[in-house]
Amino acid sequence: MAFGAPGRPVAARTPSSAPPKSTAAPLPPAAPSLPPAAPPRQAGEPAEEIIGPEGTRGMPVPPAPGEEKSPLKLLAELTNTPPPPQTALRSTVRRVKIWTPLVVLLAVVFVIVQAVRPLPSPKLTLTAAPSYTFSGAPLPPSLPWPSEGESVAEVEGLGTLGEHGAQTPAPIASVTKVMTAYVVLRDHPLSGKQNGPLITVDQQAAAESASTDESTAHVKAGQKFSERQMLQLLLIPSGNNIARLLARWDAGTQDAFVTRMTKEAAALGMAHTTYTGASGYEETTVSTAADQLKLAREVMKNEVFRSVVAMPNIDIPGVGKIYNNNQDLVHVGVVGIKTGSSTPAGGALMWAAHKTVDGKEQLILGVMLQQRGTKVTPFDMLSVALQRSQTFIDAVQAGLTSAAIVHKGQVVGYVDDGMGGHTPVVAAKDLKAIGWAGMRTAVGLATDPKGVPHNAASGTQVGTIGFGTGPARTSVPVVLQNDLHAPSFGSKLVRLG
Repeated sequence: MAFGAPGRPVAARTPSSAPPKSTAAPLPPAAPSLPPAAPPRQAGEPAEEIIGPEGTRGMPVPPAPGEEKSPLKLLAELTNTPPPPQTALRSTVRRVKIWTPLVVLLAVVFVIVQAVRPLPSPKLTLTAAPSYTFSGAPLPPSLPWPSEGESVAEVEGLGTLGEHGAQTPAPIASVTKVMTAYVVLRDHPLSGKQNGPLITVDQQAAAESASTDESTAHVKAGQKFSERQMLQLLLIPSGNNIARLLARWDAGTQDAFVTRMTKEAAALGMAHTTYTGASGYEETTVSTAADQLKLAREVMKNEVFRSVVAMPNIDIPGVGKIYNNNQDLVHVGVVGIKTGSSTPAGGALMWAAHKTVDGKEQLILGVMLQQRGTKVTPFDMLSVALQRSQTFIDAVQAGLTSAAIVHKGQVVGYVDDGMGGHTPVVAAKDLKAIGWAGMRTAVGLATDPKGVPHNAASGTQVGTIGFGTGPARTSVPVVLQNDLHAPSFGSKLVRLG
């Protein structure tokens, strides 16, 4: 037994276990053997665990650049299942599931909106003939129109009887005072039995009353007359001095008043009229018959004016009894309006007359200018104008007649509910039109002021059928022939307008 260091046994070596001795240089230790290389990894394939020598394990190889995945994408790969393959049937089913609720919602909204929308207002529609022509030879050509000057006439609200002669501006003399009265009443209105303010006669008006060259009213300075009395002094004896006095009272000066006259003429469409004074004494005041008819139509709406021009005479305290220059006022149905005469103007007359037909009073208006005949004095020429006007008035009054143009119970139209529903309406009475031979009158339906209801029983009045305009209009009620019902729920749903 061999001993080495003290206390430590040394193993005995046998010849067989001794390393062989060699004189060559020692070889380096052999490199450890490597496992075979793994096949290349596909993109997206998880890294394969690497087993090292003697069972050691290596870390996974990181993904190649560009192959990194976000945590959300990695989570999606773990949790999502691939969708089934897309087919036409699956696409159709998916669209139906998406659009069906929306379509149903829109349909519900449409039904509600259609149900609560306000109904259109029912309207009357005419089915009867829209006009009627009176039988017989036309009256206007047969009327006794003057062979000279210019003339025009109409039945208010029914229509014109025509014009005769060239409508050329000509002097109109005292017919001018109609515009003077119109402006005064516009600036200082009167109604009923009102007399208006007191107006004092100035020195100029008193001095002019003594003139022998023109028609005047005999007044004295300092006298006071009401506005109504001044209008009587203006229109009945045709006082030129009163015309100028009223102009000064109304506008301060006659020139300022003439400006107002001109403005009113323009407003009435009197395009061929020129006023240069308040009395008509100036021959530079000119107009046409057609223009003066426009004024007559408007001024006769004033009840105070109508009452004054219809007076054949009147007694005014401080002046005495005065007479109207219009001698035609003695004839039945004549109600004025104003005379005029001078050498430049000849005889002139703006006139009005009435004729009652079927219990309804019709107003006839006319103007004749430049009437002379064979006469030479203004007074005689005025007589010519008066005589020719009265002959004309007589012919018009005789020519006015009536005819039944719609009969009771006749279907004349229908109520249109605005949604396709039509309910017939009938005349409740005979409708008689007033006119003259050859006259064509328009016929029309007018809705009741309360409107047409959506529901009503048969016989309910819903309007009128008539002809004419203004005070000349004649009409009768129209009533439902059948019950009127509001549109049904189904009609509400299908309406588009």
